[in-house]
Amino acid sequence: MSKPKGNIAADDAQLIEKTVESETIFQGRVFTVELRKVELFDGSITGREIVKHNGGATICALDDQKNVFMVRQFRSPFETVMLEIPAGKLEQGEDPRDCAIRELQEETGMCAGNVVSLGYICSTPGYCSEKIYMFLATDLKQGEGNPDDGEFLQVIKMPLAEAVERVEKGEITDGKTVTALLKTARMVGV
Repeated sequence: MSKPKGNIAADDAQLIEKTVESETIFQGRVFTVELRKVELFDGSITGREIVKHNGGATICALDDQKNVFMVRQFRSPFETVMLEIPAGKLEQGEDPRDCAIRELQEETGMCAGNVVSLGYICSTPGYCSEKIYMFLATDLKQGEGNPDDGEFLQVIKMPLAEAVERVEKGEITDGKTVTALLKTARMVGV
């Protein structure tokens, strides 16, 4: 294990990889897979498998009683139903805030009078370019939901404190949901 360095920016030169060759081997509706050859600091060449993704946006909807609105839906990679906050993928060039607001309305029927950024996470930076932008929605008004074709989900309302407990117990495991719930709880003092 290397020891901590004092000047991080100056030490970056030893960590930077230079792409010397790149080939797209798969292009789908949601992501593209690219094989890269990269040159390391020591001059050696190695390979990288990269999933290129436009990213996504997620939104933690919090009402005046500190309840959150989440959705339960089946997640095929894990063959299970998961509890998550509303989210969706970004279209090319789409504003993440607009995406989050749209997903909140589509999945829960909620409209927000106030939306603030909670930052973003890099979901799996070892091989994927996906950034997920997180938002907090307050001043909620109930409207009609309109899920995408083929999207089946159940809306769940629960106290934020309970959602945080479920994160701590390992019952909520979706990374974007865990991060946004914990950030929201800290922000509102739960």
